[in-house]
Amino acid sequence: MTATPTGHPLPELVMAWGRGRAHSRITAQPEPIDGGFRVAVGPPSTEIRQVFHTYTPGSLAATAVRLDEPGNQVMIAGPSALLASVVPATWTMDEGGHLMAVAFGPAAYAVPEDYRLLLDTEGPLTVARVFHRNGDLAASARLGRDGEFGVFDKVVTAPAHQRRGLGSLMMRALTVSAYAQGMRFGLLVGSDDGRALYEHLGWSFVSDFPGARSKRD
Repeated sequence: MTATPTGHPLPELVMAWGRGRAHSRITAQPEPIDGGFRVAVGPPSTEIRQVFHTYTPGSLAATAVRLDEPGNQVMIAGPSALLASVVPATWTMDEGGHLMAVAFGPAAYAVPEDYRLLLDTEGPLTVARVFHRNGDLAASARLGRDGEFGVFDKVVTAPAHQRRGLGSLMMRALTVSAYAQGMRFGLLVGSDDGRALYEHLGWSFVSDFPGARSKRD
């Protein structure tokens, strides 16, 4: 089995990402299925997603046929072209995603002038919020814990506060918090644009992670 940046097998990372993301979104935990898991996407969406780490083209095609009605999604750790080739033509491919990982270690960060950072932890969820001195919520990010893994999610910076290092600040602050809580590895699914930021912060690419959704009436 191909090694990953953390030394864990890919199926273990995919399952940990699913459980940690559910904690971040405050949704029900994933239901294990053959080759992956099934989970509610979470508000505001009411769709159900099936995520696969182990599959064949035939098994994916059969799953897509079975789920070919509104409200279903399929996501895989693997090539976008493969997923696109097996789902019905009526399905919509999501923007490309990338599963990424990092080994946590001691880190430091500095909050830019005119901003303040708040970190709140409740159970398996830690939320970072950055406020401007005028009171605006400038940026936020979430971290869901699954054992030794911390899953980063919903890293968002308001347009008026972009290009000021707030995304990097939140990632580093959550890393420090995660390490202090006993987490040793980070996971996330980033966009094409986000991948460059995360690689700059020391994260490593694990797998493409595309998704597709069934048609809507």
